[in-house]
Amino acid sequence: MSLLDNKDDLKELVESLNFKEKVERSLQLIKEAYEKYGDGLVVANSLGKDSVCVWDLAKRVSPKIRGFIITTRFKPKETIQFMNETVTRYPELKVYKSDVKIPDKLYETDPDKCCDLLKVEPTRRAIQEMNVKCWVTGLRCTEGRTRTDFKEVEERDKGLVKLNPILIWKEREVWQYLALYGVKVNPLYGQGYRSLGCAPCTKITNDDNERAGRWIGTSKCGGECGIHTRPLKVNTDGDGI
Repeated sequence: MSLLDNKDDLKELVESLNFKEKVERSLQLIKEAYEKYGDGLVVANSLGKDSVCVWDLAKRVSPKIRGFIITTRFKPKETIQFMNETVTRYPELKVYKSDVKIPDKLYETDPDKCCDLLKVEPTRRAIQEMNVKCWVTGLRCTEGRTRTDFKEVEERDKGLVKLNPILIWKEREVWQYLALYGVKVNPLYGQGYRSLGCAPCTKITNDDNERAGRWIGTSKCGGECGIHTRPLKVNTDGDGI
């Protein structure tokens, strides 16, 4: 049976598979999806550790695989520099950004709206313009409380498959892969960050929760920007389905 159709118990796989087996599983998931969707398979690269891990896995499957990056006006300078270096090396990564006018400090007064305008909308545009049939993400079910109900293969939007090939990896296994394969990472990790986002909404914490430093002091604390929870497929009228 194809891994794309698997009904495996993910919680069991998290603990039962070793590092080598997880890498092989991730590569096979991407390989099968690429064989099925071809150029319609596109990697979403957030420039975080999980995304660069998935990007490296995808390029091992095929150097022809494309990707997109969503950036915002609030990204740290270190992330912007890392993005520029990454795109120079991989011109098949297309950068999307929203320049829409927003109220001052919207990230404090209405962080959901801020993320919707600056992250979700450009993601919808990327998926539409790049004619994406299957987008590949760096989601992990061990990363935080909001990421425990995802599956390796999903179709939350009709006609748009989402592949989460490292869903069952642990944080240390991501770092193990990056070290073993010499994959460059955002320099902010060297300062103590564990999860990266926009500068005003990302802090260094000692919390065990990997995403605890995101949106501290708001209702979104440790939560999601919306890319993984909001409708992304756009119909001809421009509305999410």
